[in-house]
Amino acid sequence: MTFTPYVGLISPLPLLLALVLRRWVVAAVALLVVGAFVGALLPRALAGPQPAVDGGVTVRVMVANLYVGQADPRAVVDLVRRGRVDVLALAELPPEELTRLDRAGLRRIMPYRRYELGNGGASASGLFSRRPITTLPAENSLRRQGQPRGLITVGPALPIDLQVIHPPPPINPDGRGIWNHMLGELTGPSGGDRLRLLAGDFNATLDHQALRRLLGDGGYVDAADAVGAGYHTTWPAGRDFPPEITIDHVLVDPRVRVQDVSVHTVPRSDHRAVIATLVLPRATPGG
Repeated sequence: MTFTPYVGLISPLPLLLALVLRRWVVAAVALLVVGAFVGALLPRALAGPQPAVDGGVTVRVMVANLYVGQADPRAVVDLVRRGRVDVLALAELPPEELTRLDRAGLRRIMPYRRYELGNGGASASGLFSRRPITTLPAENSLRRQGQPRGLITVGPALPIDLQVIHPPPPINPDGRGIWNHMLGELTGPSGGDRLRLLAGDFNATLDHQALRRLLGDGGYVDAADAVGAGYHTTWPAGRDFPPEITIDHVLVDPRVRVQDVSVHTVPRSDHRAVIATLVLPRATPGG
């Protein structure tokens, strides 16, 4: 399923061949297949409807996988600074890389943090903010894997309940089991007095059923998909093989308006960083 967009790109070839050979029945079937791919894949390149958020508060959320601490810490901090990032979710963040980030200036920019080591450096993750973070309990499997969750209030906006996400890749039976369990445990936005966001390396594209469940029945909106940036690939950055795919996401509460999503190269990491500019609705006075 990971490479569905690439299969979609070559799906017109059988149609063209059938037309050249005048195999009309085969051409008709091939045309239906092409139409199915267009219907499934084209919307990711087109901006969709979004909620009106009058007088909202702008917040920038950045996601980056640091390749088990190999990413250039100065480049990460510089991107946070230049991107005016308010909330930062980092994956594959061993303690020594966190120390290097702080030496590069991260603590000065984002003094508030929640850091979870989990089952080792590969699963360690961090949540960083310019504003205070109140710790919230993560679901059981996410807590064991070192995935922090926190509540962050940005000015007069509804507070953000943000869960950092980094399940193992589903490349073998054990990994698939944990991946399905972690994504399956996640609860959807419930409305009310907080905005639920999920941010991180999901090791899943929009073609995977587990992620589509979060976007369908779960009620989340993929930020990149909302603004027509669904094909801004994030992994494996800078490699020729395998073809690049989009597995790093910011999923937002449907009450949030997505203004912009951009991807950025991080030297020495195999993932590109994602920065989502969001507009949050204001809290109801007295509510």
